[in-house]
Amino acid sequence: MDITGALGDFGNILAAASAVGTTSFGLVDSTKAFKGGISNAGFGHIETAVDGFRPALAVVNPGDPFQTMKANWLNGVPKDDQKAIAKSLVRLGITPTTAANLATAAPGVDRTLFAAAAVKVNAGEELTEQEINMLGRFDAILDARMDAGFERADQLYRNASKLLAAAISVVLSVAGMIVVQKGVPDAPDFFLALMVGLLATPLAPIAKDISSALSTTVAALKSVKG
Repeated sequence: MDITGALGDFGNILAAASAVGTTSFGLVDSTKAFKGGISNAGFGHIETAVDGFRPALAVVNPGDPFQTMKANWLNGVPKDDQKAIAKSLVRLGITPTTAANLATAAPGVDRTLFAAAAVKVNAGEELTEQEINMLGRFDAILDARMDAGFERADQLYRNASKLLAAAISVVLSVAGMIVVQKGVPDAPDFFLALMVGLLATPLAPIAKDISSALSTTVAALKSVKG
């Protein structure tokens, strides 16, 4: 690798690998057109985290208690907004009928006191300080469950997207090698295509900056050489 052109070739290779990675991410994103595709990854953690509060969610939507939450997740609504909406749905579902089951899902919440608070809230009556504290405890437990569920869901979604993009990158790289060589590549070329595919996904977001830096370096070295 010298300053007469080989470094520029490396920049071209880098740009090509970046193109493979970018294409892979685009293909991963296109799966969302099929019932949400990759966006479905992770939502199971949210369902598990708030499953104990299903009776409250069923008050709002008996047929599919998690429909609104899943729609927001698939649509990529900001995470904080999703949590706020989900919390509002649970609050709407706190009724004298659901209070006992909801208290069971929140350890540390007194069932009798919580049920009494639910009756007063629905009747528009003033709550005692003890009942207000009990509702606050319920909210804190609900927040903690949702934080855990959404964070794990977001982590799984990101990891699943990267893994699928890496798999697609490898397929594209090997397919490209087959097209260029007009046949099945030999072992070294196949290994090279495999490595390019694996590196393309993490390289895609930063390849443009690296390529620009290499071009600047080449220009600077050439000017110094005169």
